[in-house]
Amino acid sequence: MKGSISGINEQILIGTGTKPEKTYYIALAIAVFCLLIGAVAWAIEIIYGMGVTGLNSPVYWGVLITNFVFWVGIGHAGTLISAILFLFRAKWRNSINRSAEAMTVFAVITAGLFPLIHVGRVWLAAYWMMPFPNTNNLWVNFRSPLIWDVFAISTYLTVSLLFWYMGLVPDIAAMRDRVTGFKRLLFGFMSFGWRGTLREWHHYEVGYGFLAALATPLVLSVHSIVSWDFAMSMQPGWHTTIFPPYFVAGAILSGCAMVYSLVLPLRHMFRLEEIIKAEHLEALIKLTLLTSTIVAYAYGVEFFVAWYSGNEFEWAIFQKRATGPYCFYFWVMVFCNCLFPLAFWSKRVRYNQTICFIICLLVNVGMWFERYNIIVSSLVEDFLPSNWGHYEPRLIEIALTVGSFGWFFTWLLIFCRFFPLVSMSEVKLIMPKPLRGDGASAAQKH
Repeated sequence: MKGSISGINEQILIGTGTKPEKTYYIALAIAVFCLLIGAVAWAIEIIYGMGVTGLNSPVYWGVLITNFVFWVGIGHAGTLISAILFLFRAKWRNSINRSAEAMTVFAVITAGLFPLIHVGRVWLAAYWMMPFPNTNNLWVNFRSPLIWDVFAISTYLTVSLLFWYMGLVPDIAAMRDRVTGFKRLLFGFMSFGWRGTLREWHHYEVGYGFLAALATPLVLSVHSIVSWDFAMSMQPGWHTTIFPPYFVAGAILSGCAMVYSLVLPLRHMFRLEEIIKAEHLEALIKLTLLTSTIVAYAYGVEFFVAWYSGNEFEWAIFQKRATGPYCFYFWVMVFCNCLFPLAFWSKRVRYNQTICFIICLLVNVGMWFERYNIIVSSLVEDFLPSNWGHYEPRLIEIALTVGSFGWFFTWLLIFCRFFPLVSMSEVKLIMPKPLRGDGASAAQKH
């Protein structure tokens, strides 16, 4: 029976056992096509060199690093929803935490591609990002914020993978019990022989809680470290102490908006409307509204600090962001991240899934332009006026951006096809239990 504890497995696994909606195959085809565009663009960059991009003095960071910061930020909501809300026992997270965790893993993997793309000849330079003994006695500069990124991202990816996969183990075991032959052998190996005994559940809950506690500070630390890539420099527009909390709030905002943008179509593709309910989506929208308010406050503080500091270089950068040649990107950022989400104050809007979906898409557009605005508008005019110029992304950089979205959605859609999009074990925990003595009769009715 739908909605009963005994029917949860059938409802959630219907997408893995039957063909999904046609929209799934259309989305997968589009994602693969975008991925191929990005692969071709990367091949062209490797063959002809970094000159095919728009990167040059003084803008050595452009769209590529913008994409890196954007995708790292996208991954933050998954850890927030899965780890922090788990520790606070927020029950509404149980229907969307699996998709958020998967989003985190694939977003961080996507982000990790861009430092490799940015070095150009990846086979000569990429391995120097990791410290290891070598015959040339060359070591990385541990005082460089870029090296901090390597450790932060690798740690975040490792913990996120463990947290994500540990939550999958009971569900993979449930899938094992429904199949035969090679699939049963494969799922048995992937579930580590899970039998669901009381001892196993005890160790599972202790380990899951430990990983949640371990992942919680990573939400704050990883994007703080990314912000130090900018804040540790003396570049006007970057050298400010508000960057760590500002970046963390922006990351959670973009991540929550992305989770909503993903969950809404996926619940239709895999017929999970009775599991991922409207009230769960509304709670996610409320979290998006909260972080949007924090980001709007950070924007105001940035301008106030630039004006109040009396530093004419700092104030000139912020004035040009709002009125200069890059003002279009600035105002898109403000409208998408601060003004459009104000509609979420209306309960009627929060329950209108079409409007919420559109606003969440606009928030992600605004968050990408925020990173672009921070990076480019500060670098385009450095301390040497003879270097001043204008930067616009070239076709190769746009293609690599499109390819990153294709890479991300390809892996996400493949995961959703073969593994449960919702955690069966966690959904069962919040289901109403039958009264004592009614269990047998309820089981017979179902």
